[in-house]
Amino acid sequence: MAVSASDEMAASDRQPLPVTRASGYSWYVLFVLVVVYILNFIDRQILSILAVDIKADLGLTDADMGFLGGAAFAVFYALFGIPLGRLADNWNRVRLLSIGLTLWSAMTAMSGLAYNQLTLTLARMGVGVGEATASPTAYSLISDYFPKRQKATALAIYSSGLYLGGGVSLFIGALIVKAWDTAYPAGGPMGLVGWQAAFLAVGVPGLLLALWVATLREPVRGAMDGVVSPSSPAPFRQFGKDLSMIVPPLTLYSAWTRGPAALAINIGFAVAVTAFAWLMIALTGNYPQWSAVALGYYAVFSWASTLRAHDPATFRLIWGTPAFICTTLGYGLVSLAAYALGFWSAPYAETVLGLPKQELAFILGANGAVSGFIGVIIGGRAADALRVRNPSGRILMIIFGVVAPIVPIWIGYTTENATLFYVMNFLAGMFGAAALGAAAATTQDLVLPRMRGTATAAFFLGTTLVGLSFGPYMVGQISDLTGTVVNGQPVGNLRTGILSLIAVAPIALGLLIYAYRALPTAEATIAERAGE
Repeated sequence: MAVSASDEMAASDRQPLPVTRASGYSWYVLFVLVVVYILNFIDRQILSILAVDIKADLGLTDADMGFLGGAAFAVFYALFGIPLGRLADNWNRVRLLSIGLTLWSAMTAMSGLAYNQLTLTLARMGVGVGEATASPTAYSLISDYFPKRQKATALAIYSSGLYLGGGVSLFIGALIVKAWDTAYPAGGPMGLVGWQAAFLAVGVPGLLLALWVATLREPVRGAMDGVVSPSSPAPFRQFGKDLSMIVPPLTLYSAWTRGPAALAINIGFAVAVTAFAWLMIALTGNYPQWSAVALGYYAVFSWASTLRAHDPATFRLIWGTPAFICTTLGYGLVSLAAYALGFWSAPYAETVLGLPKQELAFILGANGAVSGFIGVIIGGRAADALRVRNPSGRILMIIFGVVAPIVPIWIGYTTENATLFYVMNFLAGMFGAAALGAAAATTQDLVLPRMRGTATAAFFLGTTLVGLSFGPYMVGQISDLTGTVVNGQPVGNLRTGILSLIAVAPIALGLLIYAYRALPTAEATIAERAGE
């Protein structure tokens, strides 16, 4: 049974005093988590530098590649992040991360054995399930190893793995493809070509890294804040319940147990989201994308409805808090642009600007790693400083991440000059990365310690079901719609596709302005609203 907010607060006089400074071991744990996150994004983003080869080898369109780089991974990453986030709140987080790392590394290696869109899609789904363990466990561990005043900085350092991994993936992928295809121009052992060898080469090391992660110590939950929170005595029973909330048709049974009205509402939402999916399939012709999106949004609705019935305190502090929702959706739109650029910048440089794969992989990889690292670290420190002066100060840094990249995106993806393209891509990546630490820390501050894993899962619903599911796909679909046909083959217009990302900025800005106004009251009333 979940511990109520009133119980947590009543026991505060028996709790240890909050820790004000992180220990040396805390920084060691953070280092290991950054290494894990680097590998996480190598496995996730290597598809970008391989996209042109995969597209040609499997006969796919830009929209197909956008689906593989987005929703095929993102929907399952987001959905399994829900029960796995709850499991991170109730079980040993170090063990959970080790298991997840083993799974996603194995599925990355399996991507190298794919021979058509279906088999590659299934492997990408498996990668998504495994990687769903990473951030809920890491965010929760970091929150229990670092005090509140250092939290945004620590989360920003952890998040730097996103950019380091994404950048390294381009270089590693291009290097392996060139070496393999040079050595085996007609295909190597088992007929494998360069892009398949690249997946195998980056997947296997994760199995060894999982052993290192397993040596970390599990911290006392909530001790850093002076509010020790006990774990559930039956974590896997709760995990099974949470899993049944998102897997159809078990979702219908879960709704039925809450009464006829809940079942009717669940079925009604299922019908509505299915109708929307069929409409979009009719308009775009992309069955996998919209089927995955419909499944994702229906499952999230089912989970949120069940959470409301069984853990109303957590529901109120996440789904019932407009400041949390607007922060998550606002940053989700920032991530939409970031994921789209992260996936399509290399194929754009290769196909539109005609740059050699080795050159663009090295420069864009270094660009992404350095710009993202600088942006996320400076952004995290700036967010912490703004927070000292203003309860909503961190939201200002997220707003910066929305507005600042607009001009670099416009200049970078309209120029024919390769140097200017690289510079503008660097600036766009750095400015967008500045928002991540602020957004992550804000959502963690809006919940109680026992809810942090669940809050992280909800936060990543925005970055995945909004950002990753739609960013790469939107660019690919618009590219196909505005492209031409050459020698009977579709040729997309990636320039128009990427520039369309600017259109999401006004929506994100509106959401974040609302969050800026609502956040002080929301944070000041956490205990009161959780205990209602």
